Amino acid sequence: MKLAFITPYPPSQVTLNEYGYHLTRSFLGKKGIEKIYILTNNLEDNSEYSRYATEGLEIIPCWDFDSVFTVLNLRKKLKELQPDAVILNLQFMTFGAGKIPAALGLLTPWMCKLLGIPSVTILHNITETVNLETIGMANSKLKGKLFLWIGEQLTKFILKSDLVGVTISQYVTILKDKYKADNVVLLPHGNFELPERNYASEESEEINLMAFGKFGTYKKAEVMIDAMEILQEKYPHLKFTSTVAGTDNPNVKGYIDGVKSKYAHLPNVEYTGYIPEEKVSQIFWDSSFVIFPYTTTTGSSGILHQAGSYGRACILPKIDDLERVVEEEGYGGAYFETDNAESLANAVSHLIENPEERKRIEDQNYKAAKGLPMGELSQWYLSHIHQLIEN
Repeated sequence: MKLAFITPYPPSQVTLNEYGYHLTRSFLGKKGIEKIYILTNNLEDNSEYSRYATEGLEIIPCWDFDSVFTVLNLRKKLKELQPDAVILNLQFMTFGAGKIPAALGLLTPWMCKLLGIPSVTILHNITETVNLETIGMANSKLKGKLFLWIGEQLTKFILKSDLVGVTISQYVTILKDKYKADNVVLLPHGNFELPERNYASEESEEINLMAFGKFGTYKKAEVMIDAMEILQEKYPHLKFTSTVAGTDNPNVKGYIDGVKSKYAHLPNVEYTGYIPEEKVSQIFWDSSFVIFPYTTTTGSSGILHQAGSYGRACILPKIDDLERVVEEEGYGGAYFETDNAESLANAVSHLIENPEERKRIEDQNYKAAKGLPMGELSQWYLSHIHQLIEN
């Protein structure tokens, strides 16, 4: 079987790149797989993909982020390669920060249908549960209604895929009830390669608060940094650091520079910039707590699964989607009121003063991360793809 993945892939900085990396690698060595193609976005220098080259995976940059021609470029490449099936790793901003290229790229599952190629789409978010204003997609109620309508039409095109997997049970209910879709299934997020356990120090006088990802829309660094200042005043004998691990969200370029300027007086804030795949583990191991400074969510959190795989306690906002994922998948953490630095500081303080609970959460998260390895998830895909091909 020749299998094509349409996904961002490291060192591309497009969202879901890391999920795409672990997902595609989990298919290596599976029985019956002849070829694996990764159809990913072009970089300024495509030779950078060689850093992540692996025998058995053919990385093919063939589309441009924020281009209106993505679906046509993918159509051309798929006709050339003639794969037996396609797996698409998508969220609503996979193909662009601009609304038009992002929308046009989401016609790809429909295009696969027209080509007669069986397809499975992993859809990480749906418009019905996302606060469009918070993530920078709409700045008025009228625009919000318009973009929700557009999102509904795009969802119909995504549902042209032979099988659509979503990672939150609520999404299954919405897609089945609202769109009368009978090709939607609850698909576990799957856990990345589980590294050797590296325990967080319980007696260290240095506390590193770390937030990971793309910042500026629904993920704000300020609340974490403000909480750090509160904690430093409360515990003068401890040394607190805030690590902003990641880059700007494409919709708010310059956000991190603004944060740097605002907090220039603080020497204990670190900004990592883009983190290559091979350095991700050290970022998590260096952290005392993984902070989720979200104001809303856009689906299941890959960072939650990473925090678990590295055995770290999470400090989480009280947001429905996130609480649901945490509960359904067996993770744990301390909660704070959204965008409230004092509440966040109290959540961290609670775990500092209750090391037994912190240890319990770390163990719980590590155990949850063992739940469903990507290798087992890939076997699920293959069994369904075989059924699609036979039909």
